[in-house]
Amino acid sequence: MTTERREPATDADERTMLEGWLEYHRLTLALKCEGLTDAQLRTASAAPSELTLLGLVRHMAEVERSWYRRVLTAQDAGPLYYSDADPDGEFHLTEADTWQEAYAVWQAEIEAARRAAADFALDDMSRGTHSRTGERFSLRWIHTHLIEEYARHNGHADLLRERVDGATGE
Repeated sequence: MTTERREPATDADERTMLEGWLEYHRLTLALKCEGLTDAQLRTASAAPSELTLLGLVRHMAEVERSWYRRVLTAQDAGPLYYSDADPDGEFHLTEADTWQEAYAVWQAEIEAARRAAADFALDDMSRGTHSRTGERFSLRWIHTHLIEEYARHNGHADLLRERVDGATGE
């Protein structure tokens, strides 16, 4: 797989711009993982951190699921990797955890997010609420938050990838 990213057009309308930047950052995380073995993807940055590229992909699958399924559309979509007993379960990897599985789950959640968002205008409020605050959010807010979440974690991914094999760059 060779990941190609394109920035959104500089004159795009707001929705196209937001969805374009979201896609750009999704592809950036995929690019940071490209060409690595499962063992490399499970490599933590430095003790005591458990942060890994595979953990970040699993985390973003959870984030996509939470915001687009649970909050935006009020689906009863339980957690993928975490539990009450292990609230950071997506980051707690075993030798059995693979890129193939994590990538497939992540891509399925991205596709579900795209389908969910297609039914909403940017100003439409979510059908569901945030589990801790009870707040509802506009699709615009959710898209913007996901861009922020990916951008922050892509910075982590830059450092993780450099630690794994020395690769740097966008």
